[in-house]
Amino acid sequence: MRVFKAALQHPLAWPCLTLVLLVLLDLTHNANFLSISMLDGHLFGAPIDILNRAAPLVLVSLGMTLVIATRGIDISVGAVVAIAGAAAATILADNPGGVGEALLAALTVGVLAGMWNGVLVAFVGMQPIIATLILMVAGRGVAQLLTGGQIIPIGSPGYLFVGGGYLARMPCSVWVAISGIVLTALLMNRTALGLFIRAIGINPVATRLVGLRSGAIVFGVYTFSGLTAAIAGILASSNVRSADGNNAGLLLELDAILAVTLGGTSLLGGRFSLAGTVLGALIIQTLTYTTYSIGVPPEATLVVKAAVVLVVSVVQSATARTVLVRHLRRVFAGVSKRPMTEAAK
Repeated sequence: MRVFKAALQHPLAWPCLTLVLLVLLDLTHNANFLSISMLDGHLFGAPIDILNRAAPLVLVSLGMTLVIATRGIDISVGAVVAIAGAAAATILADNPGGVGEALLAALTVGVLAGMWNGVLVAFVGMQPIIATLILMVAGRGVAQLLTGGQIIPIGSPGYLFVGGGYLARMPCSVWVAISGIVLTALLMNRTALGLFIRAIGINPVATRLVGLRSGAIVFGVYTFSGLTAAIAGILASSNVRSADGNNAGLLLELDAILAVTLGGTSLLGGRFSLAGTVLGALIIQTLTYTTYSIGVPPEATLVVKAAVVLVVSVVQSATARTVLVRHLRRVFAGVSKRPMTEAAK
């Protein structure tokens, strides 16, 4: 019982349990859900498809995790995804062979967008939700101006390989996401930056009083969020072979916030989990796959997703966890006493 209680109190216990339950639900509907086969020299199957579709969300969620850890929020990442894809598509439309220029342009606009948010939040002192709301609205307009309000097709093989190609039998987007996870984890766990971000989230006033350059760190965190959103924009536009300034990255910021919170990161700042964020992103994408595979009507998909997220979030709360553990303790205590009572009779 003590081991079981300790397991339930682990920060990643509930995200893992949620993901397992979703997989079991898919298995009951499709016995071959976990089967992976080889097709044209590439791995093919539902798990591979989920990992491929989840890659942009994972990258955006990594940046969102660090922003939320500093008591901030970035609701402009969906617009940055659209801007990055539009910038790359605009260059490729004039020069199909300029893959390097397109990638550099997409990354540059993402970094500039993140720097804009960082300046407003860290140095101007604007509230994070207001600062990023400005870019959320204006950025979507910028993306539409770059595309002329049209969907720009992308036909450059080199660019399409980034998000739609395969490397070592796995989608390239999965490798890009894995690289982002590893580099972010090394940056947070092998340097003092992770400690500084946690300190800013716990008590920003105290960090300034002890001489920590919290403004520069917050600025860097928002810049990093813009960078990860730009990489996600490259993967998304490459995968669908087009740039759509109106619909690309739409509501992606909400999925990223949900992934971060499902992974156990506190919206109050100071405490974050990169592993939990990755699990949260996989939960969101698996849930999307599940709703479509079991035949949930498209108009009800968002309602089902919201209901599942609500249940998981409530269960993850400290109060609900205490009540659940107390109830399970009573159940196990009753089961252990029942054989003794029967033997006495």
